[in-house]
Amino acid sequence: MWQLDWSKLAEVLTYNAKQPMIFSSGLFLFLFLGFSLIYMLLQKKDTARILFVTLFSYYFYYKSSGFYFFLLGVVTVTDFLLAGRMAHTETQWKRMFLLLASLGINLGLLCYFKYTNFFYQMLAPLWNGKFQPLDIFLPVGISFFTFQSLSYTIDVYRRELVPLNRLLDYTFYVSFFPQLVAGPIVRARDFIPQIRQPLFVSSEMFGTGVFFIISGLFKKAVISDYISVNFVERIFDNPALYSGVENLFGVYGYALQIYCDFSGYSDMAIGLALLLGFRFPMNFNSPYKADSITDFWHRWHISLSTWLRDYLYISLGGNRKGKARTYINLCLTMLLGGLWHGASWNFVIWGGFHGIALAAQKFWRNLLHKPKTATSKGIRKFFAVLITFNFVCFCWIFFRNTTFEASVVMLKQIFTAFHPEVFMQLIEGYWKVFVLMGIGYLLHFAPDSWQDACCRGVVKLPLLGKALLLVVLIYLVIQIKSSDIQPFIYFQF
Repeated sequence: MWQLDWSKLAEVLTYNAKQPMIFSSGLFLFLFLGFSLIYMLLQKKDTARILFVTLFSYYFYYKSSGFYFFLLGVVTVTDFLLAGRMAHTETQWKRMFLLLASLGINLGLLCYFKYTNFFYQMLAPLWNGKFQPLDIFLPVGISFFTFQSLSYTIDVYRRELVPLNRLLDYTFYVSFFPQLVAGPIVRARDFIPQIRQPLFVSSEMFGTGVFFIISGLFKKAVISDYISVNFVERIFDNPALYSGVENLFGVYGYALQIYCDFSGYSDMAIGLALLLGFRFPMNFNSPYKADSITDFWHRWHISLSTWLRDYLYISLGGNRKGKARTYINLCLTMLLGGLWHGASWNFVIWGGFHGIALAAQKFWRNLLHKPKTATSKGIRKFFAVLITFNFVCFCWIFFRNTTFEASVVMLKQIFTAFHPEVFMQLIEGYWKVFVLMGIGYLLHFAPDSWQDACCRGVVKLPLLGKALLLVVLIYLVIQIKSSDIQPFIYFQF
């Protein structure tokens, strides 16, 4: 008969630092089935449903970062109280003080957990000290939920948003698990109005959600993970051991890998939210189709780029204080945006390159008096896309490598030891990788109508067909990812 192994069950359901729970893990998909059943039973009980989702979200974050989930609670409670007080304060300096308190708490936590060792390493030589990294755990998603909560307090300070009067609703907003650990960064003004609306998932929403989950799982669990482990990591770990052509395709492979990784997770977040009756804005819009670096940032990680624009670039003065100041603000915004991605100089260099490129493009447009809406067409657009894509790939070299020297070695191999004669050997040795890369880039550069047609096809399926498709998909992924589900139920004769 069937027996339950309680020790294995406890092991699976508790935090494991080596196997944090993510959307593409079999354990999450297994738990999500049970979560969905309870969620639907609470369809007409708003407060109970919101409380249930909030508790599940905190459990999800516990499975991702252990007992550091209390940081999520600290940020939530303090920003809720500060924003509420701010709304009832008329004196400007007092409102500013409350905003600075929110900034201090959020950015203080972010700086401590993410940047202490970075700044310690920079400052250690000043007192002739030897740098020994401190043992500081980086909670998953802290960059996302601090930015998301900050958008709420800043909007309340700007009087663009009326604060919530229920702590439970705000806790639900900050902790909502589909976007908690990897975005998209959802604005309070977009999400909060949906919280207390009657739960309704139309056939179109369900079908679109299933499509986005399928798309995200394919990008993340198939393309990104496979080409990363079997090709990209090998090239970037030892670029000097490979020819220039191998390094170049390693860079192109990484460009696809990081896109499929980030956008795949965002797609799954958007799809899961739709299944639960919530709408998230699009976060990636075929970024490698961009015909300029500005267009790229209109398409890449849209929730982050717009956050940086609205809360950092505009706060620095934007384009309101002269052309020279505009170029400086662009560079500063991208430098800080690079640092947001990680506590390392390679991210700062990456952000600096993008900032200089944005400033240079803006300078060139001003020089030629080109309107912002001007776009390339025909053969000019083709070369504009080609140049933009290769510039972005050039920047990815510095983003991916952990040292500047490794990036220089990779570029040296590409420009001085290209050896195109090994190309066919490369294809033969890594043909599976190149097939997946070909599929990935084909789907990325395909007309938008292709994706729309596929989405409509899933939407038009009957409800039972959509549900069956989703169940089959979850089953297949659980089988693929079965290593993260240790069997806690066994059969005994």
